[in-house]
Amino acid sequence: MARLNPFSFTPGPVIFFTTVTYVALLAALLVTHLRVPKSPSNPPIGINLTQAWGDLEHITRRFHPYNSHANDDVRGYLLSRITDIVASRKLNESQVEIIDDNVANATFSSGSTSVYFEGTNLIVAIRGSEDDESLNDHDNSQRRPDNGGVLVNAHYDSVSSGYGATDDGVGVATVLQLLAYFTEPKNWPKRTVILLLNNGEEDFLNGAKAFMRNNISHVPHTFVNLEGAGAGGRATLFRSTDTEVTRFYRRASHPFGTVVSGDGFKKGLIRSETDYRVFYGELGLRGLDIAFMEPRARYHTFEDSTRETSINSLWHMLSAAIASTSGLASVTNDEFSGPEGSRNGRVNAGVGSDAVWFDIFGKAFVIFQLHTMFALCVTLLVVAPLVLIGLTVGLSKAGKNYLFARRAFVYSSEDDHPVHLYGWRGFFRFPIVFVIATAVVVGLAYLVVRVNPFIVYSSPYAVWSMMLSAWFAVAWFFSRGADAMRPSALQRMYALIWLFVGSFTLLALVTVLANNYQLAGGYPALFYFAVVFFAVLISYIELFFAPSKSAYARHFEQTESSRPDSDSASRPLTGSTTAARSEDRPVLDDDATETTSLLRGDRRSFARYGSRRESTSEGGDDHESAPRRLDLGQAYSGEQEWSGKLPSWLWILQFIPLAVIVVVLVGQIALLLTSALYQTPSDGNSPLFIYIAFAALTMLLLAPTGPFIHRFTYHIPTFLFLVCIATVIYNLVAFPFSRDHRLKVYFVQRVNCETGLNTVSLTGLDGYVQRIVSDLPSAQGEKLNCTTPDVATRKELKTCEWEGLPAKVVPKATPFSNKTYTDGWLNYSIHKGNDTDKATIRVAGENTRACRVLFDTPISHLAIAGAVSDARFKPVGETGSREVRLWHREWSQAWDVGVKWNAKEQPKLSGRIVCLWSDANAGEIPAFDELQHYLPVWAIPSKISDGLVEGYKHFEI
Repeated sequence: MARLNPFSFTPGPVIFFTTVTYVALLAALLVTHLRVPKSPSNPPIGINLTQAWGDLEHITRRFHPYNSHANDDVRGYLLSRITDIVASRKLNESQVEIIDDNVANATFSSGSTSVYFEGTNLIVAIRGSEDDESLNDHDNSQRRPDNGGVLVNAHYDSVSSGYGATDDGVGVATVLQLLAYFTEPKNWPKRTVILLLNNGEEDFLNGAKAFMRNNISHVPHTFVNLEGAGAGGRATLFRSTDTEVTRFYRRASHPFGTVVSGDGFKKGLIRSETDYRVFYGELGLRGLDIAFMEPRARYHTFEDSTRETSINSLWHMLSAAIASTSGLASVTNDEFSGPEGSRNGRVNAGVGSDAVWFDIFGKAFVIFQLHTMFALCVTLLVVAPLVLIGLTVGLSKAGKNYLFARRAFVYSSEDDHPVHLYGWRGFFRFPIVFVIATAVVVGLAYLVVRVNPFIVYSSPYAVWSMMLSAWFAVAWFFSRGADAMRPSALQRMYALIWLFVGSFTLLALVTVLANNYQLAGGYPALFYFAVVFFAVLISYIELFFAPSKSAYARHFEQTESSRPDSDSASRPLTGSTTAARSEDRPVLDDDATETTSLLRGDRRSFARYGSRRESTSEGGDDHESAPRRLDLGQAYSGEQEWSGKLPSWLWILQFIPLAVIVVVLVGQIALLLTSALYQTPSDGNSPLFIYIAFAALTMLLLAPTGPFIHRFTYHIPTFLFLVCIATVIYNLVAFPFSRDHRLKVYFVQRVNCETGLNTVSLTGLDGYVQRIVSDLPSAQGEKLNCTTPDVATRKELKTCEWEGLPAKVVPKATPFSNKTYTDGWLNYSIHKGNDTDKATIRVAGENTRACRVLFDTPISHLAIAGAVSDARFKPVGETGSREVRLWHREWSQAWDVGVKWNAKEQPKLSGRIVCLWSDANAGEIPAFDELQHYLPVWAIPSKISDGLVEGYKHFEI
């Protein structure tokens, strides 16, 4: 009995190794993505995780946006904690300096919006052991270029609708722990470390702008920014400026992230921003952006709380910050230094190289230069085709090139009866199967978008299951059907060749993007193409084990000669000889007879011919004198007989590297994009884009199974087909939101302080927001006005307005001058003088430190009393300003806003004065409290603007 080969290219081994490999790799990816590593029981010296968690709980007791009294309480707590840590180390001011910055202000513009902001940042400078320049003796902008430092930043303000546990309470707690860590003598940094707790990030990255106005901002050359855009999980490396900085993140015990997210920010695909933009784009530092990223449904809501995160998540960010900061602070050469002198107030941190980076199962971190990737891409694109051309020539010279070979000749090409090789059989199968399977998945994407587009919001893995199972089941059905009707030993090789062509095209595109647009996110294409090329290479080498075509053709002649009725001495092409020769050769596809199976299920097309046929010679002498026949081995049932000698185990050397590389690299990106995209429809993003992205990644993930899938029996594909049917039904009929995945809706209340008219609005997905509003007691019986939002980033949503519960943001005892209570909420006065194009507007709001001036037509000049000019900031953009945002560090203080406009084009200047109230802690905003109380369990409120309540008055000059 023949011994079974456990690695042969037969159904059993193929099913086992393919299934085990995919299941194991996908499970490992999911565990890495969803599970946070445990915090250590014995953390490094200087780290106290219990204290860190206590800090986080204290910071997140209440909502604490910049424009709230709770924000002042958080600031006071943080200042006391900083003072206590420094005092416990018995350090003097030459070693550690605490800067309570209540002086810096910044005036800047962004598009048609101008901002005046007064900062309340907390800064701690730990002077490096090898920093030989004082931090205060002179202007830090004149420090030596080689004497830099490291900035670590987190913001301590939250949004008005959230507790800010991961946005950015964990980052703040991490900064406090870094202060304790680096002030331990054993951990003292060589370079100066600046710890910044900035206030006002949520409103326009204002705190980072204010930091730029502080003299200490010229000390660091590198930075580590700690942020949050989710509510737990792992802290991912969002983006980095260059290779040289990113290599220090590699020291983290559990690195996590891929450069794909950095490309998303670079191309504006991610709408959110962090202080990274200020530190890198405006201050000129080089560094890292480390942040939590999911679930987005809890981002900027009251579910961003300590209940939804964990001490493990805190440690994950803290450990990454320790590794990155320690590494950057240990660089004592001029690697992060630019030339002497100042460049428009920017720090001279030098220029780094673009990077490619990604983690492997959260354990290892791969990083190399984008230039290296480009060079490897070009090399592979040139070398791989040349190698295959060389191998094709070698096979042809050896007479073993069965690719596209139709027939072989016994004597010469003039032979009337050639041996048919069927080398074309199976060539077009893979692209046809690939297109059909991908079309089915794309069709399902469109079907779900048409029927239930938001199911991905709560059930992304049901969508993944549907697409993966559909692609595999459809691909198997057509591959297996084609193999059953027309079996071919070349089907696997042809599929790999098509994969080679497809991945070659993809790599060419990635190479262009890397060279022209510095996009590094296509790095999987490099490895994808490399392993496909390796697999094709093995298939070419495998053909060298086949008999030559001429030897294979002679095999039939020898078989013919061994018959007793054949004349071996002379070979006239008589009718009987011709008939015998024809009988010995494989039946042509066109040579069907009455006895030929319609489906070729009996596999008679090849199996009944050749060496497996017993010789008809009888008699010892005749048998001994017969020519020695060619040993063709044992071909797989129904496939070409010449394939019998091909090594049956080489397929595993093709599949394992191909599956591992593709699933690990593409699977990681698939999970990252799932986290980044699946809950963005509530922000107004297109659901179709998400489903098409899933479909494209499904195709890339499962394409490696294409060359091997025809060996599968019906069992697993049938199971996956049933999974597909079940998930399709679920995705089409299930309600798309749940208690754990709530639909985010955006709240704001606007009050006309002149008339007292009170309007509450809720912005959300069309159809759902109306349903939510109809359940609110204050909206029942009211006429809803649902229109397109006036916020540019929410244009895809729907805003519904109604007259809601009155706000109580200003105490009744406050004096006011007119008929309505709301008239006293804000006051303004205008001083024009004799100029027709200049005026000063004095604005003051009660119980607030945030107001705005909105202009119907743009102003060309802006000057605010107390503002300090800075060449790096322009108060008004090139096209003028239509909005001025005003922020005080004190409560109920006035601003004097000087403006200038083009009087020839606009004789009058008109607009609105708006003041904001953001404190939802004290029951001052009943409409917001009502919303939280009566919302369905599948919805959750968030803020749409800097203030929850906006009071306004009109003006005209």
